[in-house]
Amino acid sequence: MTSQTTAKFRRIADDFRTRILSGELRAGDEVPSERALAIEYDVSRPTATKALALLRTEGFLNSVQGSGTFVADLDVHRRPGDRYARAKRAGRIYSGNERAEIVAAEVVEQPPAHVVRGLALPEGTAAIRRHRITWDGDERTEVSTSWFSAQLASTAPRLLSTERIRTGTVAYVEEQTGRTARYARDRMTARSAGKEDAAELGLAKPSTPVLVVEHIVYDGADAPIEFAEAVYPPGRYTAEQRYDLT
Repeated sequence: MTSQTTAKFRRIADDFRTRILSGELRAGDEVPSERALAIEYDVSRPTATKALALLRTEGFLNSVQGSGTFVADLDVHRRPGDRYARAKRAGRIYSGNERAEIVAAEVVEQPPAHVVRGLALPEGTAAIRRHRITWDGDERTEVSTSWFSAQLASTAPRLLSTERIRTGTVAYVEEQTGRTARYARDRMTARSAGKEDAAELGLAKPSTPVLVVEHIVYDGADAPIEFAEAVYPPGRYTAEQRYDLT
């Protein structure tokens, strides 16, 4: 097999892997046949076959004899990067049964010190706080808080509304300000839920371990756009990554 053919089948697999992890394709969704993929990507049928075989080996797809090939039930919660990928492709931050309830949208005159550091704000600067609970069907899957500089209150007023921003807050800020999100950094830690997180996530005990992800989005000038904190209950966050060993 030539390197060009190899690149083609991996490109197809990478495309579908991204669509599955972002939630654009959900468990049970049927994927195109080998013949249809060959036409769509302008490749030979064996190349399309190899792409589907790789995705089955990695656990992303299941084939049912006589019925077709379907997205497997990964039972994962999406990383921020996966959600951004979905927003870019589909124009919405959530998909399927996912929805967010914005329970607070306000200006905080004295934000916590770690938020001030994360947003690189001058001391004594106010910040916008958007606090939400994310659901997947009837299950609470995430409690998160997004922070922005209070200077955005006039140019991006919807940040102070509890109405959902379907394209996502970062995309909205990009649209309103002309800034472009270039990269993001995630920092993951674990701790006990505590009373507030346990109540919002519907956990039986405040001592239940949870995963906490601090997420900062930067523009092209390395200036922070958003500082976010997300808390996930046990079993609801999976980070999937492919990397070369050569």
